Amino acid sequence: MIMNNQTVITHFFLLGLPILTEHQHLFYVLFLAMFLTTVLGNLIIIILIILESNLHTPMYMFLSNLSLCDLCFSSVTMPKLLQNMQSQNTPISYVACLTQMYFFNVFGTLEIFLLVVLAYDRYVAICLPLQYSSIMSPNLCVCLVVLSWVFTLFYAMVHTLLLTRLSFCKNNVIPHFFCDISALLKLACSDVYINELMILILGGFLLVISLLLIIVSYVQIVSSILRISSTRAIHKLFSTCGSHLSVISLFYGTIIGLYLCPSANNSTEKETAMSLMYTVVTPMLNPFIYSLRNRDMKEALIRVLCKKKISF
Repeated sequence: MIMNNQTVITHFFLLGLPILTEHQHLFYVLFLAMFLTTVLGNLIIIILIILESNLHTPMYMFLSNLSLCDLCFSSVTMPKLLQNMQSQNTPISYVACLTQMYFFNVFGTLEIFLLVVLAYDRYVAICLPLQYSSIMSPNLCVCLVVLSWVFTLFYAMVHTLLLTRLSFCKNNVIPHFFCDISALLKLACSDVYINELMILILGGFLLVISLLLIIVSYVQIVSSILRISSTRAIHKLFSTCGSHLSVISLFYGTIIGLYLCPSANNSTEKETAMSLMYTVVTPMLNPFIYSLRNRDMKEALIRVLCKKKISF
């Protein structure tokens, strides 16, 4: 269909991952295993927190939301990626592409808010233990989660609506494995200045402020623990905080590198690999870093399995 000498794009083609044909099946099995691990790990956490009354605390409320977020975040891109790896025909409709981009932004942004909330929760628990119950009241916890969802939905809607005003020319091949906003902006044949400005302003503000809050929280936690003379407590702290900060660094580092400080030297292959870090690897690691290493979570899992065994 031709209008004003421009082709109206009704669908896009996802180029997928830059993998040699002979290695396609190997990577398919690898990504399938990673996706199933992500789904299983996060589902276990959500179910355990629902079933075990001992886990009905602010921290585990936030962790259950993080697990739900990771589960959905991975499910937005991975099924389509796995489907396309088994097929040479990789079309996605314009509406489906924008829908995928919207939910990708929703759960990606929600992850940022929840990481900040979790850092604040740990700060209060470790630095202000006597005031924890009064500060982290049920009302505040629900409010933090609800506000995270509201701001996230608004943020994703802004970028999606701004994208709908753009027109796309004949090139409808997306050199990516999902409908990434930066890849779509490169295909647009209309002015993308407003879109890029909003990414820089809204995205930059969100990332910088959230990262600063996380860093301040963990600095306060570390300084508080260092006052304790127990070497074992200090070792446990650095083990826990180190793993948390490594995942946070991986998540924030790749996002900042891709969206806020993109390098002109970045190849499509490099950008795709960086995207895999925060869309596939981080959601898979979070259940093990934040929850399944936790003693309370391990004990809850044993209790649930024992109850199940007794019932049989």
